[in-house]
Amino acid sequence: MPLIGYARISTEDQTALPQVLELRSAGCVEIAEEQASGGSRTRPVLARVLDQLRVGDTLVVVRIDRLARSLSHLLEIIERLEAKGAHFRSLQDPIDTASPQGKFTLQVLGAAAEFERALIRERTKAGLRSAKAEGRVGGNPGLKAGDPVAIRKARAARVESHFQKLNASAEQWVPEVRRLRPGLPWEDVLRIVNSGLPSEAQPWSLPRLIRAAKTFVREGLLPDTVLSRATASDKDDRLPAIVAGIKGADPKMTLQAICDRLETMRERTPRGRSKWEPSSVKMILERAKKLRLLY
Repeated sequence: MPLIGYARISTEDQTALPQVLELRSAGCVEIAEEQASGGSRTRPVLARVLDQLRVGDTLVVVRIDRLARSLSHLLEIIERLEAKGAHFRSLQDPIDTASPQGKFTLQVLGAAAEFERALIRERTKAGLRSAKAEGRVGGNPGLKAGDPVAIRKARAARVESHFQKLNASAEQWVPEVRRLRPGLPWEDVLRIVNSGLPSEAQPWSLPRLIRAAKTFVREGLLPDTVLSRATASDKDDRLPAIVAGIKGADPKMTLQAICDRLETMRERTPRGRSKWEPSSVKMILERAKKLRLLY
């Protein structure tokens, strides 16, 4: 199983070489280096690494603080890895999610994080009650006074929060957008993305998906070509492009599974029928290969 290393330094005065050497000694086949604050959750290199990890891969760091500075952020990253079937290992800490001991340690950390959140909630409620009793009103004084610095900080916090929400759902839409744009119109990409979402997930709207793509392009996590005008193609090439996009997302997907996806998308067969047959999908896949949409 491939070991993917991640090394982080905070300033230009530091060097990632000791981390890189230790990661290489541990057997990492690839190592990503990044200069960024550990407190920042907007780290393009880390986001790209998490996006590219596959089933069975293991993300490796020298110490936990190289990956996250807070327990909540660490657990959030590990949850993303587990959702993709990947693992996490810290060389100098007793965490290896591929082992029973590591999973137990993770459960203990999760319980500690939940206890910490409960204490914070209780302290916050007590503080609000005390302030209300003393006649003090909550809110940011700088924002109320129109302080430009406070306004910039609040705006930056909102941008950071929005990016984190997008990053948490990246595996649901980024691969499809990267693979299908600009070959397919946004409307078709939207239908493919929504058809593959878990049942409990909120479907994407077209404006929201495009805004998300623009954000990731701005952060360097998607190429700017995804925002280009859709490539003009023959009308007969549309179905092969859609089926190739579905198959490309999961090369092991069966013909029947592709039929189910197309029916979920309410995509009609070449003869205008709503019910798809594996033989029809097979024919379209062969055409997609001839068009070099699929290899």
